[in-house]
Amino acid sequence: MNKKILTVLWAGLFIVCAGLGFIPEPEGTVRIVLTVLSLVFFLPPALLLYGAGKQQDKATAQLIRNLAVLSLGLTLVLLILNFLTVLSSQALGQTLHYVLTIVSAPMICSGHWAMSLFLWSCLLTASLKQLKK
Repeated sequence: MNKKILTVLWAGLFIVCAGLGFIPEPEGTVRIVLTVLSLVFFLPPALLLYGAGKQQDKATAQLIRNLAVLSLGLTLVLLILNFLTVLSSQALGQTLHYVLTIVSAPMICSGHWAMSLFLWSCLLTASLKQLKK
């Protein structure tokens, strides 16, 4: 697939996951669909990284590395802030959760936090390995 198409598809999946992450406690088939969608979210960057390795495209590997670091880092910061503000106002807690829902779109959308963090880490590790070559 074309690099541009994969990038647009990845951005589109991010927007869809971010929007669907606001569904409160999905159950049954909806939960399964959201989990599958969250898994599909990681397919375009994996294909981009594979293509970057074949074509020695350092810029694409750097982009994926930077986005993975940004996602993992912001997720960590927002989760810590959520825990630290547990005794604060409900409005602050809701605001932080909304920001976390958008920043960590596939994680909140799927409901399986570890899966999304693991897949971001896989992208980070794979991009770092490609950049070493």
